[in-house]
Amino acid sequence: MILVYSLGGSILAGRDAQSLKGYAQALKELASEHRIFVVVGGGKIAREYIAKARALGASEVFCDLIGIGATKLNASLLIAALEKNTRQEIPDSYAQAAALSAPGIVVVMGGLSPGQTTDAVSAMLAEYVGADKLIIATSVDGVYTADPEVDPSARKYERLTHAELADMAMQTDMKAGSRSPIDPLAAKIIQRSLIPTSVVLGKNLENLKRGALGGHDGTEIRPE
Repeated sequence: MILVYSLGGSILAGRDAQSLKGYAQALKELASEHRIFVVVGGGKIAREYIAKARALGASEVFCDLIGIGATKLNASLLIAALEKNTRQEIPDSYAQAAALSAPGIVVVMGGLSPGQTTDAVSAMLAEYVGADKLIIATSVDGVYTADPEVDPSARKYERLTHAELADMAMQTDMKAGSRSPIDPLAAKIIQRSLIPTSVVLGKNLENLKRGALGGHDGTEIRPE
């Protein structure tokens, strides 16, 4: 199978070397049987730098570029942890990412363009390479009716259709550094390509496998 992962920056940033090796090992094991692509988010470091730049009067495009830089820093850490099972270069395009793919190799990339979250990049990469599954590993364990960190009554969806996901995502704030599980552009790409997608808690290493192969307790997104 061809598997594309959107790995939230908050999952990797701030972790020690041993924890990073754990994520790398899980991806190596997956790469022994599947073609693996990983798009890494900016996480806390991106939000902190974006907040400072915004306070200094920077435009949203400039803030997006700062966020892209943070994603590449996090991608570099994962590349270091993967050692010989990855490429040393971070792709700057979908075509380059596809060209770098090979058996046993995990292709790691960060953000690409202002106005696009790493979830959107992941969705477009999944579409480009004809992925069998998109796995969004984030800091929450699925898609909720509201932000569970703010609203304790928020309810998690076990399953959504592509259309339902797109409708929900249209309510998302698209400012740089947004923390929404799936942004509108990503949801629309997922919908138009009918990409089977799972949203899982990335802090649980087993969810990297379960999100792709089944058995996770997050949100599954499929056609009607």
